[in-house]
Amino acid sequence: MSASLNAQPGTSSKTKPHVIITIGMAGAGKSTFVQRITSYLHSQNPPQPPYILNLDPAVTHVPFEANIDIRDTVNYKEVMKQYNLGPNGGILTALNLFTTKFDQVLELVEKRAETVDHIILDTPGQIEIFTWSASGAIITDAVASSFPTVVAYIIDTPRTTAPATFMSNMLYACSIMYKTKLPFILVFNKTDAQPHDFAIEWMQDFEAFQVALASHSGSRDSEGEPTYMNSLMNSMSLVLDEFYKHLKAVGVSSTTGAGIKEFFDAVEESRETYRTEYLPELERARAAREKSLQDIKEDSINRLMKDLAVDRAANPKAAAEDRWASDEEDIDDDDELEVNLIDRSEEPYPGQYIDVTRMRGHSENINWPNPG
Repeated sequence: MSASLNAQPGTSSKTKPHVIITIGMAGAGKSTFVQRITSYLHSQNPPQPPYILNLDPAVTHVPFEANIDIRDTVNYKEVMKQYNLGPNGGILTALNLFTTKFDQVLELVEKRAETVDHIILDTPGQIEIFTWSASGAIITDAVASSFPTVVAYIIDTPRTTAPATFMSNMLYACSIMYKTKLPFILVFNKTDAQPHDFAIEWMQDFEAFQVALASHSGSRDSEGEPTYMNSLMNSMSLVLDEFYKHLKAVGVSSTTGAGIKEFFDAVEESRETYRTEYLPELERARAAREKSLQDIKEDSINRLMKDLAVDRAANPKAAAEDRWASDEEDIDDDDELEVNLIDRSEEPYPGQYIDVTRMRGHSENINWPNPG
């Protein structure tokens, strides 16, 4: 195994844990995949149990033990009832509510950072709820700014044998990769039912995909001409050829465990990609944001000073009276304005209310207010 899996907790060589965000279409096998990689990490010598976050509020059962479960925080069915929402709206709202407390989640994760090597996020089955929502972007950016992060895009291999379905999955994967800008791994799941060799060939050989597309039913119209969909997929395959060059793809079986080691090898390789590509981009974004905030602050100050100058020019008499001291008084630059602070919880102060009815029976020294 890699160095991070063999590193003992608490040693100087301990690196930050690697975050794996599992994303995929409904039914692709994300939860089963998380269960399989969790089992694999537990089987290492010594065992390296991961820290798992379940972000699917609507799931009734998960085949793994989640350290943090969104269902413990948000009641999905109650959200649907109170906000009069459907299933997808309920999941999205539940995820939004959970995200408002994600700073606390990060604190819990950071406390365990010294004892774990992997942090795994299992996302909702409806892929668009996580990938195209504000809450999904906040969660992704939050973990990626704190830990090395990789996105594992789970693909249902048996359902991707058709060129059109394959192209749809690749376009979705491409959009997610460029949206998150994180290291990306294509995980062809269920290879025990359908080997993923055809997908690797289509990704590496443009002409092989063209042949498969031409031989697929419905690729030509009644006059023998290529259909619009066929022409579109031909064009898109050329566009995605560059995308495939920067992509890691592995085939796994969540049922048998085949290919899991290769998946973790790809995860470790992505750590260097995160360090050399994502982190510099993150630093540039932070620097640009700080510069933008500084520019806004300086612009506000400049506009304020201009407004003051205009006001003084329009009202010179008021401007002459608007000062701390008269012209005759000499004030050293080093002198500071003295401010007397009164702690009203200790001694009486001028104007303080005194309950005389309680004081009459006591002989303590009382400083009565002096009339006049």
